[in-house]
Amino acid sequence: MESYYIIGIAGGSGSGKSTFANRLKESFANDVAIVSCDNYYLPRDYMPLEDRKKVNYDSPDAIEFGLLAEHIRRLKQGYTVNCPVYDFTQHTRSNRIIQIEPKPVIIVDGILILIYEELRKLFDLKVYVDTDADERILRRAKRDIQERGRDFDSVISQYLSTVKPMHNLYVEPTKVYSDIIIIGGKNDVAFDLVKTKVKSVINRE
Repeated sequence: MESYYIIGIAGGSGSGKSTFANRLKESFANDVAIVSCDNYYLPRDYMPLEDRKKVNYDSPDAIEFGLLAEHIRRLKQGYTVNCPVYDFTQHTRSNRIIQIEPKPVIIVDGILILIYEELRKLFDLKVYVDTDADERILRRAKRDIQERGRDFDSVISQYLSTVKPMHNLYVEPTKVYSDIIIIGGKNDVAFDLVKTKVKSVINRE
């Protein structure tokens, strides 16, 4: 039976998790699949758009962890899954899906993935990307304005009202569950260490 190695990459919003995950994907191409926890935010179609904009997306309650854990479990069993696609401009899930096929290495990327025990138990390696708060807010602002249709004032308001307090309350404490803490998503030394581990897993297949 083919085996699959699951890596969970956590850390604050804008910490460089996706950068780190994508660097691994680029290094190993078709041997790595990435599952983004961002796509598992709960659908909000029943709410008016203005109300959806006010949802606290940095709380664990905003994420359908059960579905994410089920998808990772099925990938680990060798099955293809239909991943939802979240539309951040509309603040709800879109009608699209992404088919994700099982690969020797599967990376799960998300700010709160280490908080959910059922999901945490599926990870063979747990990584926490720890980045300075000033750098995180600048990255988040750039991403939300360029990719998610937000304006600067709304980004700052959201950061102060939910992102920062939720980071301190929920995200930062999950460091204790990590196997590796990386300082910054562009840390080349840490990247080379994880890359070596991934290479050994792929070569073992």
